[in-house]
Amino acid sequence: MKITYVFISALILFSVSCKNENNKSESLNMKNQNKTIITTQVTDTLISSLVKKFGAAHELRIKKSIPQLVALWTEKDGSQDVFSEFCHNNFIASDDILEKTAKRLESNFESLYGYYNRISTDLKVPLHLEIGEVFPIDELFGGYEPFSHMTEDFFNNKIGFVVLLNFPYYSLAEKAEAASSWNRRQWAYARLGDIFASRIPSELLLKEGEAMSNADSYISNYNIYMGNLVDDQNKTLFPEDMKLITHWGLRDELKSNYSNKENGLVKQKMVYQVMKNIIAQTIPESVINSNKYKWNPFSNRLFKDGKEIKFKPEPDTRYEKLLNLFKAGREVDAFCPNFPTMIERKFNRDMELSQEEVEKIFIQLLSSAQVKQVGAFISQRLGRNLEPFDIWYDGFKARGTISGEILDNACLKKYPNKDAYEKDLPEILVRLGFNKEKAKQICSHITVDASRGAGHALGAEMKSDKARLRTRITEKGMNYKGYNIAIHEFGHNVEQTLSLQDVDFYMMRGVPNTAFTEALAFIFQKRDLELLGIKDNDPNKFHMMALDNFWACYEIMGVSLVDMYVWKWLYKNPEATPAQLKEQVILIAKDVWNKYYAEVFGSKDEPILAIYSHMIDYPLYLSAYPLGHLIDFQIEKQIHGKSFAEEVQRIYTKGRLIPQVWMKEAVGKEISCGPILEATFDALKIVKK
Repeated sequence: MKITYVFISALILFSVSCKNENNKSESLNMKNQNKTIITTQVTDTLISSLVKKFGAAHELRIKKSIPQLVALWTEKDGSQDVFSEFCHNNFIASDDILEKTAKRLESNFESLYGYYNRISTDLKVPLHLEIGEVFPIDELFGGYEPFSHMTEDFFNNKIGFVVLLNFPYYSLAEKAEAASSWNRRQWAYARLGDIFASRIPSELLLKEGEAMSNADSYISNYNIYMGNLVDDQNKTLFPEDMKLITHWGLRDELKSNYSNKENGLVKQKMVYQVMKNIIAQTIPESVINSNKYKWNPFSNRLFKDGKEIKFKPEPDTRYEKLLNLFKAGREVDAFCPNFPTMIERKFNRDMELSQEEVEKIFIQLLSSAQVKQVGAFISQRLGRNLEPFDIWYDGFKARGTISGEILDNACLKKYPNKDAYEKDLPEILVRLGFNKEKAKQICSHITVDASRGAGHALGAEMKSDKARLRTRITEKGMNYKGYNIAIHEFGHNVEQTLSLQDVDFYMMRGVPNTAFTEALAFIFQKRDLELLGIKDNDPNKFHMMALDNFWACYEIMGVSLVDMYVWKWLYKNPEATPAQLKEQVILIAKDVWNKYYAEVFGSKDEPILAIYSHMIDYPLYLSAYPLGHLIDFQIEKQIHGKSFAEEVQRIYTKGRLIPQVWMKEAVGKEISCGPILEATFDALKIVKK
């Protein structure tokens, strides 16, 4: 059997190397094929003739759609005469027919997106779930993206052109300007236009999917056996069977030790040393996902049977995965005239907030006077100077005063397996204020699985499918770390279900961007102890929540800046090697630390902001977390004193409006760090008394 797998791996490597040699010529050929053949004269003549034929009432839509078709129509689609004839024959002037066509499109897209999503989810099961060994063939299937051919096929058979001709694409600025006058149907029409704003060859989408899947698999299987870590006295501090994924598991273990008065600080320092070795890629390759050796992360020495042995460090694999994502994304750039870089696609297209706008919000909070004040307050509560890992200080939550063992035992007893947790989901919603019928209806669309990685939530794309909740479940059952993640992911699933099942138009399903689903996940996660039956009777609970939210924003905003700045550097240095990228990531992380953290923590050149796994396997996603915290806080203020269930259902059935419009309708104000800064200022005055 081993020979078979070695052969398959060699075949994969050969295939990849052959692809790399041909990448440049293939890309150039695809770019040439993508050039438009429609002249300005033909375009102007066509617009005039269409306006004359269908009337001035349709002039704005005609002038909007025709140039968009021109930019995407290529020689293989037909001559200029064919193009003109196509537009005359397929423009829909009747409002009634346009509406009926939109409904038919929505029905068809629900089937397409729904089943493609189900196929993609099923093919990734061996990579995402604990069902046994992962084989090379699983990696290949996991990297396959069934969506990749749809857009290309629909341009080839002209469906994409029909949609764009009648439902043109609107830029973010245009959507913002039209927001006050558009009704729900017009928003749904605009979302139809978003589907075909770019024409990306399927080969490139497949490459992106493969790079993403490979990075995700790398992260999902990056575990550290904590019972094999030793200190300078060759002592072990952690349980023998403790296996933690990076960075989430390491971070959560670090958080759990704030209540450990015996040796919590020592354990935290050891975890941080593990992280620093991962960032620097000085970690012994043989300790990753293996318990064969003892490792001292302080001295970076490896032992077998009590004797020190030589080792090979991990060969910059972490940064190679990130670089592969960049290379795959950069090939797509030429085919996205509206979003010519990955940065613009992630922010202007996916997030519908500009990178500059997001960066400005983050820097405002990172530079605020409240940072030093909260840092000093934490230091006072800890009774010591701050350590770099105190960016994850967990003492503002009620769980920060409860030992990890007590929390683990409570969760293991309540949830011995995934079925017990899934069965309890409706009751969790009832405890949050949902009526039994609605709770049962929501949970009928959610299923629970044991995750290979840290945990995640996968939403459905059609009403007949289910959302998937994945969290880590040990052989003994669900411990507190798994439960805490599971409550977070359940928040995602509730959003995913409400915003699919209860939204008026299919094209308006979902939320403006991932920060909004993160917000509800955070809101659920904060109530984890309450849902376990552990009461928090602190009269300053709301003020402590504000401080916790503020410190979480402070932590992840710096990480997000590192993520942004790394991608900007990559675009300036596209030929970088993994070693050069590693050097720059660490340098950027230290620069951001020195600018916004060093004075608060009293130490310079700390690399901790570079540890986040999503920087490696999910490009430019990290900004969703701090934005989610800001949105979370504004929603918490909105629902305070009101029915939690009613407000959540009202807010999360608004659908995919653009972010600032959604926020105004949900809470009356745009996304801003102003409310959390004000609340933090007020909280400090109260809790310091």
